[in-house]
Amino acid sequence: MVRASRILAVSHFSKRELARVFGIPDTKIQVIYNALDERFVREPLLADADRILERHAVNDPFVLYAGNIKPQKNLTRLIEAFAVVKAELRDHPEFSRLKLLVIGDALTKHPDLRRAVVRTRLREDVRFLGFVPHPVLRVFYSRARAFLFPSLYEGFGLPPLEAMAHGTPVLTSNASSLPEVFSQAALLVNPEHVFDIARGIRQILTEGVLREALIRRGYELLGRYSWERSAQQVREVYEAVMAGRAAPE
Repeated sequence: MVRASRILAVSHFSKRELARVFGIPDTKIQVIYNALDERFVREPLLADADRILERHAVNDPFVLYAGNIKPQKNLTRLIEAFAVVKAELRDHPEFSRLKLLVIGDALTKHPDLRRAVVRTRLREDVRFLGFVPHPVLRVFYSRARAFLFPSLYEGFGLPPLEAMAHGTPVLTSNASSLPEVFSQAALLVNPEHVFDIARGIRQILTEGVLREALIRRGYELLGRYSWERSAQQVREVYEAVMAGRAAPE
């Protein structure tokens, strides 16, 4: 890596991390953002969305996590925060039966998360659906009351952008690249504090003005990230390297 003429980073946070960890001069690193998979905006939603939810036995309001299941994704704290929210909303007319759905892997592969579910007494309220096909994932994005992504460490973080494309308000972390990428379009919480995550979930569910603002800002943010723009920037990097030009500041 240190011998490369130019290094591409997907965020300014990633650029700083590359410079810090590998000792690479930041003048060699150029930021080119990721963008949304065009299938999330061009393809229509499945017409039988209700039947898909029924097939997965999803009959109650739910909040959603979708993505890899790794320690830095912070799912243990998310489960603990959801337990707090469930207790606070147990008599709520709309959310007393709220569920947390996790898409990405089976619970049997993650004994630590299984223990968290058992410890918080949420065996009936937290469901791990494993992998689902892309069209089905879009249904879950569109029907979720909120998308929850309290990750501890991300270079960019595509799933929140995917949720925003479906008009779903997003909660994410105030750590790593996430404030840079999502700014005012998501509700930012401290990912290391269970009660701050819980506070954010409760706010998104119960504060209508906040929900509408996050949905609107999410749609607006989509225009900032474009594969057409990113591809053009990559091409310009190639041309600059071949011509021996320095990276832009």
